[in-house]
Amino acid sequence: MKLINFTFLVLLMFGVFMGKGFSQYGDDANKDRIPYNLLLQSQVMTPKPAFMIVTNSAGFENFFLGVDFAEPHMSVNPQNPLWYFTAFNTNATHYTLNGVDWRTNNPVFGFTMMGDPVTAYDSLGNIYYDNMYGDGSSVFGTKIVKSTNNGQTWLPSVSGNTGNDKNWIAADQTGGPYANYVYGTITPGNFIRSTNLGTSFAISVTFSTQSLPGMMVCVGPQTVGTDVPGGCVYVVTNSGGTFSPTYSFYVSTNGGASFTLSSQQAFAGYVGTTTGSPLRHSVQNMRTRPYPFITADNSYGTLRGRLYLVYATNTPAGNGNKPDIFCRYSTNKGVSWSSAVQINDDVNPTANHQWHPSTWCDKRTGRLYVKWFDTRLCSTSDSADVYASYSDDGGNTFVANQRITTASFKIDCSTCGGGGTPRYQGDYDAITSYGKTSLMVWSDFRNGQFGSYTAYFPDYAMRVNPTGNFMLNNDSIFVRVSVPGVKLYTDAVKFTAEVDTLPASGSFNFSFANGRDSISTFPDSVNLRVKTVGTVTPGLYGIIITGKGPNGIPVHKRIVDVYVNAANVSVGTNREGLCAFKVNGVQYTSRQNITVTLGQSVTVQAISPAVVGNNQYVYTNWSDSGDTTHTFTVNNPLTLTANYKVQYKLLIISSVGNTFGGNIYYDSAASFTFGVLSRTVISGGQTYRYRGFTGAGAGSYTSLDSTGADSAIVWSISAPTVESCRWMNITGISNISSEIPKEYKLYQNYPNPFNPSTTIDFDIVKAGNVKITVYDALGREVQVLTDEVIQPGRYKAVFEASGLSSGIYFYKIVTGDFNAVKRMLMIK
Repeated sequence: MKLINFTFLVLLMFGVFMGKGFSQYGDDANKDRIPYNLLLQSQVMTPKPAFMIVTNSAGFENFFLGVDFAEPHMSVNPQNPLWYFTAFNTNATHYTLNGVDWRTNNPVFGFTMMGDPVTAYDSLGNIYYDNMYGDGSSVFGTKIVKSTNNGQTWLPSVSGNTGNDKNWIAADQTGGPYANYVYGTITPGNFIRSTNLGTSFAISVTFSTQSLPGMMVCVGPQTVGTDVPGGCVYVVTNSGGTFSPTYSFYVSTNGGASFTLSSQQAFAGYVGTTTGSPLRHSVQNMRTRPYPFITADNSYGTLRGRLYLVYATNTPAGNGNKPDIFCRYSTNKGVSWSSAVQINDDVNPTANHQWHPSTWCDKRTGRLYVKWFDTRLCSTSDSADVYASYSDDGGNTFVANQRITTASFKIDCSTCGGGGTPRYQGDYDAITSYGKTSLMVWSDFRNGQFGSYTAYFPDYAMRVNPTGNFMLNNDSIFVRVSVPGVKLYTDAVKFTAEVDTLPASGSFNFSFANGRDSISTFPDSVNLRVKTVGTVTPGLYGIIITGKGPNGIPVHKRIVDVYVNAANVSVGTNREGLCAFKVNGVQYTSRQNITVTLGQSVTVQAISPAVVGNNQYVYTNWSDSGDTTHTFTVNNPLTLTANYKVQYKLLIISSVGNTFGGNIYYDSAASFTFGVLSRTVISGGQTYRYRGFTGAGAGSYTSLDSTGADSAIVWSISAPTVESCRWMNITGISNISSEIPKEYKLYQNYPNPFNPSTTIDFDIVKAGNVKITVYDALGREVQVLTDEVIQPGRYKAVFEASGLSSGIYFYKIVTGDFNAVKRMLMIK
């Protein structure tokens, strides 16, 4: 874990507790910075999750590198097509040495890094990594580190550019007079170069036309007159209004020592919808901008020297419309430009967002690659995918767009951690190439975080069947390796196989049926034979099957798990994570896959019961019908499951006790009885009469009335249930006089209006059951004051209404010979 200094910790705590994502910067529409709280968060490097290959059902894949903070840039070693390097905010790097497995080794700049990482390879195989630095609240410029081995180790950082926002970098990969010069730009307009392989950098030019983020640099040949490789250095600045920018194109023919203005163009406008304060471009609350991405054709094809511009802008123009991706080209060093060519080919582009482009022109083939974000698969336009295309005719036409992502992602990622309105989710990403294959990098939000991904294009899908098997000595299995589909891929795919760990004894032999190890038409497949030779050490082996295109890319691999002289024993429960079991004395709560040598024994034990809250899980049986604890000999692969049934707890709450059947776990759907032992209970000198149950929980029981007739209930349970027993204190009914009244009578309550209690008097002529009930204005029963046999006399009952709302209530008396109703009013 990288540590930060005490000042940064104080600032971090201040940012978190004050909740000000932009408070230290002050949001400036003319600066595109990572929000301050996210910047500080990114300084504390957390352990990365393991690199993963994310494959969809069709067999296409994205490479998941981990979780970073967006804004990646990428470069490929021109001497080795398997060496790629990428960097994310603020200093999160990844590299691969075989085109498929990615690793991390972040350089130590020795300064507070502020983000916007950009990279470039020179022709000698040196990678240059440029990143802004500052004091945490202000950007001072950039620091640059160099690696001669694709980021495995780093040289000390050197001072790069001076400025405050959105740096860029490029290197001369030619053998011309400026070979391996490294160039850089930054807002507010400084241009630097290194003429000594990155040992030092110096500002050679300052451009006054740079006021908006998006100053870019690229290298192209000089093709007028004498052909000079790397003879043109191009810079485009971005200035003017935030929503009406001006692109100023400059060219240098002396290795960046000086520049001349070629033209100024107003090609772009709004990208999406304005929002925030100050106003910014946004797509679904993700901030964006019409950056002018430039690249040049350094190949020796017929289009050598062509300069390309790729950008996003709304179609039709205007705030609130949806953007498209456009390409223009210049054949005269940026003096004049072609008309715009729309790259996205969706049927109804005005209904979809296309934004966030990046581009690269391959130095071997001249192929122009472009990738972008695209919502065409989402009818509501709030989820996106990465799409890509390329042009082989100089940007005049583009091939059918291809979806690159294996899963769509919600654009507005509230859980990612980016701040601001619109939300920061990265301002750029990248694509690079080697010949007929490109590799792109981006940050997407499919898992509610800043996921870091890469993918090849053009590309092929790859599948293996089966994905696992079981073998003995001198045994053979066949694996079908197929390419079920392609994304504009037209070359052959060659397959190889190897074992991930060599056995201590014996060996593996790999061969392809009929010697056919390649596919050149799609879909198609080959058959791989895996043979054990001699006595192979028992264990689990991974058979790595790798597919490669020309130059070794695109490269994909799949692993087939093979158990040799051993078997996989999978042990678990039907209640994953809830119930415990033991395997050879070791306790687990999640399914275990154990490699066991054939002939060895395994002992398993189910642990029961498992109480989890108001649920109880009770062991019933093992799937092999073995005892709770039993031992078996392994001769074949085996999946073993301990089955548990669920029981739900019935909790009975009663203020005076006298219940049965409660605080017990019952089988789901099984019948049982619960209730009260006696309908009348004397407790604390008070007499209580049972009036029913009120249930809580799915499928619970609630008494239909307040008679108390349901003192024993036959029920079944389907979830944890709470039953609350209702009791009425009948001690509140008191005799006023033993003189026998001449007639039945119900008197008006007093006081009336009342709050919160009132007294009701009534006369009883002869012995019998007397019921007095209180109702609300809607006729709903509120309380039964008495429901019992009463002797002749004059009585009074107290109605306590502290838990009720103000309003009109009715009280009713019912005997065998008399009934009456009166009204009363409670005012709080």
